[in-house]
Amino acid sequence: MSPVETFVVVGGGLAAGKAAEALREHGHRGPLVVIGDEQERPYIRPPLSKGYLLGKEERDSIFVHAQEWYRENEVDLVLGTRARAVDARAGEVELEGGRRVAYDKLLLATGSSPRRLTVPGADLDNVLYLRRVGDSERLKAAFTEGARIVVIGDGWIGLETAAAARTAGAHVTVLGHGELPLLKVLGREAAEVFAHLHRDHGVVLRPGAEVERLTGTGGRVEEVVLADGTRLPADAVVVGVGVTPNVRLAQEAGLEVSNGIVTDAHLRTSAPDIYAAGDVANAYHPVLERHLRVEHWANALHQPDTAARSMLGEDAVYDRLPYFYTDQYDLGMEYTGYTQPGDYDRVVFRGSTAEREFIAFWMSGSRVVAGMNVNVWDVVDPIRSLILSRAEVDDTRLADPDVPLDALLP
Repeated sequence: MSPVETFVVVGGGLAAGKAAEALREHGHRGPLVVIGDEQERPYIRPPLSKGYLLGKEERDSIFVHAQEWYRENEVDLVLGTRARAVDARAGEVELEGGRRVAYDKLLLATGSSPRRLTVPGADLDNVLYLRRVGDSERLKAAFTEGARIVVIGDGWIGLETAAAARTAGAHVTVLGHGELPLLKVLGREAAEVFAHLHRDHGVVLRPGAEVERLTGTGGRVEEVVLADGTRLPADAVVVGVGVTPNVRLAQEAGLEVSNGIVTDAHLRTSAPDIYAAGDVANAYHPVLERHLRVEHWANALHQPDTAARSMLGEDAVYDRLPYFYTDQYDLGMEYTGYTQPGDYDRVVFRGSTAEREFIAFWMSGSRVVAGMNVNVWDVVDPIRSLILSRAEVDDTRLADPDVPLDALLP
């Protein structure tokens, strides 16, 4: 590989920042360009719904690197500029304004965008989403003592913003589509833990809610109207109904796209010299033997190292198990592994769900396929080892807190 090759990264999040770091660490000495459509240098998104939103973290803490890091490592940051197109044949990225940036290798770390609400009134002021740092700051301004906050969506973002709003003293109603928050993700027993958590903190949960329209005067939202005629007063509405991967560039460039940009285990796309990482990558996972697109911080943190090494010609494979975490009120949780409805037949609990101090294991036959530790710490490594070992485990021993997790390993 010639040292004068130009590597380009499109994206402004954690994956883009870590890719630039990994490329320099693994020996790329040629030109390195990072193109982001935000004015901010690459930053980390979890604090936007956690510490930064709660006022526990300073703004500077969200950035992947200090400003001077980019100068010291000769990374050309092109910020506040949208990549308009990728010409895979010519090896060029076209920017808005017409500038073309040539590349020898390209990494697409374009992330995802919140799904927008499509009901009448969805364009009123104070209908808020959470993806960018400015969104977090708008939420923080809206979450005040006595404010009436309606959260549409009871997934992770919906629940984390509800917790932040309640912590700030707001009155919070969460509108869920299903019977329980996170039911589809966690199954009934674990979902009930989060339902009780929020009710115990004064959040009103409305399951099976269907939003018909938002109303307001002077261009500002004042009310959420449900299909059953219920009218909920709202000083602000938070929408957390999922995200969609930002695949337009890849799609228009002719890359294979299916629930994200499809890659192999090396994070190579269907086009030569183009790679993808982070939220947007639907990557083949050699351990789980399926394509997987993971919208969590750990993926954006670790995938870029594999992408960088692949771009540099190494035989690197991304095979880490998915991991994510949440902090809500006094509950801290870590989840390791991957499962979905139909992949498991039961959940085994170790500890007390009532006291919100336990580990849950998702089981397929006698094997652990995923684990979630709630207010129990330093167990992610043995949970990961249990999953990867594919060991046959007895439910009784798994549920017994007196049996060390390491003792269950073959």
